[in-house]
Amino acid sequence: MVIARSGSKRWISAADTAATKLGLRVGMPAAKAQALVQGLVMIDADTAADLAALERLALWAFSQYSPVVAMDPPDGIVMDTEGADHLQGGEDLMLSSLVNRFRGRGLAARAAIADTWGAAHALARTTDRETVIVGRGDAARAANRLPLSSLRLPAETVQSLRTLGFTTVGDLAATPRAPLTLRFGLEVGRRLDQMFGHIAEPIDPIRPAELVEVQKSFAEPIGAPETIEKYVSRLVRQLCLELERRGLGVRRADLIVHRVDNTIQALRAGTAKPVRDIAWLTKLFRDRIDRIEPGFGIEKLGLAAILAEPLIEAQSASSLIEEQVTDVTPLIDVLGNRGGQRIFRVAPVASDVPERSVRRIAPIADEDGATWPLNWPRPPRLLARPELIEVIALLPDHPPVSFTWRSKRRRVKRADGPERIFGEWWKHSSEWVAVRDYFVVEDDRGERFWIFRSGDGVDAETGSHKWFMHGMFA
Repeated sequence: MVIARSGSKRWISAADTAATKLGLRVGMPAAKAQALVQGLVMIDADTAADLAALERLALWAFSQYSPVVAMDPPDGIVMDTEGADHLQGGEDLMLSSLVNRFRGRGLAARAAIADTWGAAHALARTTDRETVIVGRGDAARAANRLPLSSLRLPAETVQSLRTLGFTTVGDLAATPRAPLTLRFGLEVGRRLDQMFGHIAEPIDPIRPAELVEVQKSFAEPIGAPETIEKYVSRLVRQLCLELERRGLGVRRADLIVHRVDNTIQALRAGTAKPVRDIAWLTKLFRDRIDRIEPGFGIEKLGLAAILAEPLIEAQSASSLIEEQVTDVTPLIDVLGNRGGQRIFRVAPVASDVPERSVRRIAPIADEDGATWPLNWPRPPRLLARPELIEVIALLPDHPPVSFTWRSKRRRVKRADGPERIFGEWWKHSSEWVAVRDYFVVEDDRGERFWIFRSGDGVDAETGSHKWFMHGMFA
């Protein structure tokens, strides 16, 4: 348990799961915690180290998820993911990926997406769920039910408001503003307006020291698409010249749009391999300029190489016979920046268990020489999870006579098998004696399927002897 202090006061600033089960909570006085639990281990908080760790997390999120990331001390980061979430497969996949990556490193995290910084900050700290997504325009409705402590007000102000009978943000928002301002000052109204989106709360994005970035400020705001395109082209040229000077190529670039109303819009573009081709990078951003909302005008444009890698220009060898080499990376870049699911290839993995024998890799990743076994045919489409089917078959080695899958009964005309696959006992103790018997079957309509029986058909320890659908042949 971590203890924070201010003068003579000491309180719990962080508690693990075991401490929480004992009735301890964040904010409880340290003396009370010691009285409740004998032999309690307490560690003094290191505010500087915590802030440095939070900064590292923000820089990591900046490189992975969004061009607009800032620290939200003492325990959070805030991101504006609009214009960049499509590179992660959308908001749902992006948020679940973020939380899972934190969990994989032993960090507990909760994340929320909302229209405003204030609403997202509050939802992430008051919900029991790991991820929360509030639809566009629904932030006000979600905020009304939140407790007063989620307004980012001083603890003394929150306590005074509770004494007056306020319990939720909605109660406070429904109260005339003048009496609140007279008693508590402007801060209460400002926090309410920020949560409901009535006033802007700009994010001051973090920037790594080694970031390659070029900017253009305007004496008069711009807003016409052709004007934006002209200056984006100039920024791309400047960025490529700076990258060439450093021997780098860009893999991920952000176009930062600073509007006159002190708000920021960002567009992120990624490439499959390091490039500094001016024409190609210009095209990637030109295709998305229609997403820029200039509002009352744009006062500054910035272009940053968020992810850059070494790039050495290779001279093509002269030959009397011109080799035709098809480069598919431009197509990969276009599809990847258009949105939807991320582009990937599948590669073999050294495993006999079918669902473990493939993995996703980058679309232009180098070949490692691994191949799939060719002694038995494999279906081109493998189900994400084997689906239970009803089968009529003789045990132990005969193929099915018929099977029912997704409420449709199919009569088997031809079958090949069984192909016996053993469990990976060196990875999972539950697979020490587990086996599967696979069959390639063809029904009376000529459709071919890949099905298996869990177990050898004799010994109950080898499997449940139930049948499953695992794939389809073309």
